[in-house]
Amino acid sequence: MPDAAAATDDALVSTFGRLLEAAARLERRLGTALEAETGVPHVWFEVLVRLARSERGMLPMGELAGQITLTSGGVTRLVDRMDAAGLVTRQACATDRRVSYAAITDAGRAKLAEAVGVHATNLRTVFDGFSDRELAVLDRLLDRLRGAPLPA
Repeated sequence: MPDAAAATDDALVSTFGRLLEAAARLERRLGTALEAETGVPHVWFEVLVRLARSERGMLPMGELAGQITLTSGGVTRLVDRMDAAGLVTRQACATDRRVSYAAITDAGRAKLAEAVGVHATNLRTVFDGFSDRELAVLDRLLDRLRGAPLPA
């Protein structure tokens, strides 16, 4: 039987743990600040960013779910709440009735513009001690990590 204590000394286990801890801390603190200053929860902000960057300001619900790591039911409930707030609408696909789109509204674009300013200011505080070169390296490493092969 493997030694559990020795397994926890694996450097990659520690690296991954630090990555998760840093991401969770940043999301918690920045998300709290974003919502306090704009009324937009962080997950709503992520949806608005993805929709605003997409072609015609809309994404299929399934694709949106994958991008923000929610289940199809979770993204449905989220989009319903954002629709009730007037930030997004749901649109049926003209060619496949099984597909539904989330689309950003004008009010959603306006709220996103407000939230981006607040979030960018807060991010500048977080990354103040990093040089442009360090941030470029971090971006490259994160892109490589996003594209890394995963076990089946």
